[in-house]
Amino acid sequence: MKKLILLALILAPMTLFAQKIGVVNQGEIIQAMPEYTAAQTELQNTSKQYEDELKRMQEELQKKAEAFDKEAANLPDAIKTRRQNELQEMYQKIQTYAQDAQQSMAQSEQEKMQAIQEKLTKAIEEVGNTGGYAFVLIEGSLPFINKNVCTDITAQVKTKLGLK
Repeated sequence: MKKLILLALILAPMTLFAQKIGVVNQGEIIQAMPEYTAAQTELQNTSKQYEDELKRMQEELQKKAEAFDKEAANLPDAIKTRRQNELQEMYQKIQTYAQDAQQSMAQSEQEKMQAIQEKLTKAIEEVGNTGGYAFVLIEGSLPFINKNVCTDITAQVKTKLGLK
């Protein structure tokens, strides 16, 4: 029994080396995907819209604050307090809007990238299965990948996705 276990331990690394190992550069593929380019463009446009609205809100607050500063000396205390409260509320709305916009952008980016990642993962799996690879390693996810013992399947995955 001990000899059988010893033999299994000796042969296990040999069978591991007989396995085909692929490596893929996900970043290169993702940047070549039209879905990624479209997502980036859409995210930039949405970000610009949020920035424009935020700028408009800040300009409105600035104008009201300047008008208040000019009139403040001549206003009764009740009106002055009410306008100060209005300015404070506007400032808080701007802060809330900025936070909501940032969260919305992050969520949108995550959703778009998840769909792209799922498509890429499926293509990697298909190429891995078709090519008979025991493992497909993602370049950059490990500290070191010896490319002399791996096959770079990035081009095959790009072809599977219809990319150049």
